[in-house]
Amino acid sequence: MSRVSGGLWKNYIAVQIYGANTNVGKTVFSTLLGLRFKNGFKEQNWKFKIQYIKPVSTGPFNDRDDNYVQRYLGQSVSTLYQFENPVSPHIAAREAKDIPNDNHLNILLQRQLRSGAHALTSSPAGWGFCIVETAGGVLSPGPSGTPQADIYRPLRLPAVLVGDHKLGGIASTISAAESLIMRGYDLDAVVCFDDQSKYQNAEYLTRYFNDKLRIPVYTIPWIPHDINSKDKHDEETSMRQYYSETSKHPDILRVASRIYKQHRERTENLESMASRTHQTIWHPFTQHKHVENPDDVLVFDSAYGDFFQVKSTSRSGEDTASNMLYAAFDGSASWWTQGLGHGDPQLALQAAYAAGRYGHIMFAGATHEPALKLAERVLKGLQNPRLTKIFYTDNGSTATEVGIKMGVRAACKHYNWNGAEEPVGVLGLKGSYHGDTIGAMDASEPCVFNEKVDWYRGRGYWFDYPTFKLKDGRWTVEPPTGMEEEFGPAQYFAEQDDIFDLETRGESPHYEAYIESILDRLVKKEGRKFGALVMEPVILGAGGMIFVDPLFQKSLARVVRRYNFATSESDLPAAKDEHAWTGLPVMFDEVFTGLYRLGRFSSASFLDVHPDISVHAKLLTGGLLPLSITAASDSIFQAFWGDEKSEALLHGHSYTAHPIGSHVASESLIRMQGLKYGPTWWQYKCNWQPGDTSALITKEQKQEKPWKSRVNDDNIWSFWSKEFVLDLSQHKRVDHVNALGSVLAVSLKDESGAGYTSSAAVGLRDALLFQKSKVQIHSRILGNVIYLMASMITKKKDIEIVEEVFKKKLDAMDQEAQ
Repeated sequence: MSRVSGGLWKNYIAVQIYGANTNVGKTVFSTLLGLRFKNGFKEQNWKFKIQYIKPVSTGPFNDRDDNYVQRYLGQSVSTLYQFENPVSPHIAAREAKDIPNDNHLNILLQRQLRSGAHALTSSPAGWGFCIVETAGGVLSPGPSGTPQADIYRPLRLPAVLVGDHKLGGIASTISAAESLIMRGYDLDAVVCFDDQSKYQNAEYLTRYFNDKLRIPVYTIPWIPHDINSKDKHDEETSMRQYYSETSKHPDILRVASRIYKQHRERTENLESMASRTHQTIWHPFTQHKHVENPDDVLVFDSAYGDFFQVKSTSRSGEDTASNMLYAAFDGSASWWTQGLGHGDPQLALQAAYAAGRYGHIMFAGATHEPALKLAERVLKGLQNPRLTKIFYTDNGSTATEVGIKMGVRAACKHYNWNGAEEPVGVLGLKGSYHGDTIGAMDASEPCVFNEKVDWYRGRGYWFDYPTFKLKDGRWTVEPPTGMEEEFGPAQYFAEQDDIFDLETRGESPHYEAYIESILDRLVKKEGRKFGALVMEPVILGAGGMIFVDPLFQKSLARVVRRYNFATSESDLPAAKDEHAWTGLPVMFDEVFTGLYRLGRFSSASFLDVHPDISVHAKLLTGGLLPLSITAASDSIFQAFWGDEKSEALLHGHSYTAHPIGSHVASESLIRMQGLKYGPTWWQYKCNWQPGDTSALITKEQKQEKPWKSRVNDDNIWSFWSKEFVLDLSQHKRVDHVNALGSVLAVSLKDESGAGYTSSAAVGLRDALLFQKSKVQIHSRILGNVIYLMASMITKKKDIEIVEEVFKKKLDAMDQEAQ
């Protein structure tokens, strides 16, 4: 994915000219627009210096667009790639020895823009204007075959669309505009040539765009028909006269003024957003007393793929007189939601389809295809024979709260308890956190997130547990400090795979004895009641990226399922079928760890445990829309079966199972399943093969696909390279490291022992974001833990660059400390 920053300079306007089709007059309009800016505006006492760039051109040298523009404009012109064959670029490029990929094309274009900005703004007035003219139509393929609107999207230059004034041009112009808008372009204007024909496209398009999209349309006189019948000399003379006269046309002046006005408004808005936000926004998870400077507020102009486009400040190490934007790698996957990258055009199209088909429709007592298909797809993907029902909510916290309602109600009905009159809690793990709604919050022990919440009660008991990590080059399972007697001594493993090889590790008498002793004290001696076991499989996310020994979590589920939680003989449950819950309902919170975040559809598979309730959100819609589900077994569902409405699960939201999110979620899961079997993920998997840190896939192997047999899909792997993770674990500043799937968690040494309130990782986080390097990285910290997270589409080359920069900043941090 492209790492270029957006193209935005304060005194340098760059605009991209798209066409609704080929041969609609893009080059003619570019020339007219260039002349208009070259001659300046009446309300200003300066003129713009002009630059013209044609990224890709096809056809013979003597028919090049840049030569034509230079002839009549007399200003700097350039073409980045010229192919001689006068056909579509993706066909013409086949004959070239070196076909430019999309990222390289954008890098070259941005270099041209950057050098032009520095050169053109050195004029007396300090203003420059650059025209970037595309080839063919909006979705015409570039050299790589990617549609142009997708190739240039990382730069997100403001666009002007030249409409089609010929027969059929109304439809093609509207479709082209919608394609640009759907991809997040700012469409400043639509222009349409008036050729005095009977079609009158300009008249219709003016009404349509003004009424429907509030985008102005400008009508410009077309080249007089008799010019083409003259000889070459007379034709050039006539064309010069045409350009001289038409560049003064009122609508050319209006469109030029519109472009200038939109640019000024955009830059002024961007410059004021931080201070306006500081005045009006209450941010989540933020102590605003510590945000005294508005410049501490990051301003995002846009995002695409794995990268944010962030407003430059003096703090970011950027020359604020230069590009106002810089690209930052989204190192937290936008709070763990990003699956298919920002601004994905396929997901945007699917969302538009569902919006057009349904909008939103209520879901109580009804159904629609997107919700039904998604429910069936999720149940199939979970491969859990216990789960039969899907309940929809809107975010991970509410989905977890619904799951707690399900489990506690099932247990109370099963054991004949009255939860309204006697306390019933949950069992869980220390450091876990399941969300910010009151019920989900009560399922976690006291912590920084809830200690000041007046309604918080902390209804439950939370077990200590052993953790696993890579420390000083060795994979280690460690008991909690001072609890070696309960859990046994530290264990060492040659590979991370060995920690997850639960069949070989077998059962743990230490773990099970500890769990049973705790339950005996809580249930038999203290008489406490519990309604569910609630766990995040493998990783406790918000609690500090804590990696729990999977054997302990499996042991906890096994012991809870066989334990008798009845408080009297009369409360003993009756026998049930093989897929019914026993002991207590087991609920897995997979909001963070599920849906391929750790490389598998369900993180429950790492524990070899089938939960009775399973919660999913975050990656569900690929990072586009809020949506969550709570999957439950039939025995849980039956707990709400009764004659009275009050016995039902009375929970719901106005936007329950909204069709747009449900449809996008299905498409997202299909795409991610395809990635599971694609060559990029297999490269990552090869790198983590036990005992092999150098296995790579050759180009020939990708084509022939024999490489699939080289990797065991059940092996544990990570997007982050094995060599990098091993190296980090032995760094002077690092206590330990974990890497699984897209997640990298680095625990820094902190002598203060402050834990979650530690500031040990702040300096590294800020250095990654604000200090200039190959790539700047936006990351999040949890106390002394700094974590990075890839999306499901992150390319290996981008991971390598992020790793390189991370290591350099960590080394620099160590040198400064010395």
